[in-house]
Amino acid sequence: MPASSSRLLLPLTAGASLVLLAGCGSSSDHAGDAPRSPAGASVIPVVASTNVYGDLAGRIGGDKVQVTSIISDPDQDPHSYEASTQNRLALSKAEVVIENGGGYDDFIDRMLKSGGSSPELINAVKVSGRTAPTGGELNEHVWYDFPTVARLAGRVAAALAKADPGDADTFTANAKAFERQLEPLEQKEGRIKADHGGAAVAITEPVPLYMIEAGGLTNATPEEFSEAVEEGDDVSPRTLQDTLALFTGKKVKALVYNEQTSGPQTEKVERAAKSAGIPVVPVTETLPKGKDYLGWMTANVDALASALAK
Repeated sequence: MPASSSRLLLPLTAGASLVLLAGCGSSSDHAGDAPRSPAGASVIPVVASTNVYGDLAGRIGGDKVQVTSIISDPDQDPHSYEASTQNRLALSKAEVVIENGGGYDDFIDRMLKSGGSSPELINAVKVSGRTAPTGGELNEHVWYDFPTVARLAGRVAAALAKADPGDADTFTANAKAFERQLEPLEQKEGRIKADHGGAAVAITEPVPLYMIEAGGLTNATPEEFSEAVEEGDDVSPRTLQDTLALFTGKKVKALVYNEQTSGPQTEKVERAAKSAGIPVVPVTETLPKGKDYLGWMTANVDALASALAK
């Protein structure tokens, strides 16, 4: 999702670019509330490209880890992110690094390469096993794919156990507990599929596609529209008209809208959906303030189910 003039991106500051996590299930927006290790006890330094993966590391590592989430602000775009001195310092000390991969957060690889450090690197896209379809592009937003997140939890536990073998059983237990907490989300997707399988929806970007596909729904959006928005390009007039016709013709049951980016064309699509009485389901790419991963994704799946039931 490269930056464009249509995006509402705020300038980064060194003080705002780092967020510390150090507690099981703690959100990066509440780092000060996280439990800390006993005095004198060593912790594993972990760096995550976004607070989504930072939250996961905090849940599995508990008070045995100190997590730095480089991107935690919804107005920061991973594709265009410029690393700070603080980021480089955190990475140079990290024993475990979690990145999304798939071209989403290449700044991690650039910093690791230039810094010469060699932490245990976890690439979520590689863990997912997802590849680009024939003639298409990979949807790199794998944190919306719950089976992938479950596998990632086990991979994080293994990396932490390698850094701290004495607490391996704790990390494994935390990962398995988290995996069990993901099961209700997959069950909710299964109910959407049972109740609304085959229903058509529209999107502004591919961000929620794994959730949509797991719910048995069909993405009716012209590919040229969502690709142009994701790349920060202007949508052609013809493609925009075809997209707007989805709403004026009531051809879709909902619009799943990435509210983390905004521009005249996506806003026009949102207005068209609302004018036609079609529910709009907002989604984001990073954790909203006050949410952890499970709460965030539960809200997303519930909102989609509610919109389809209208």
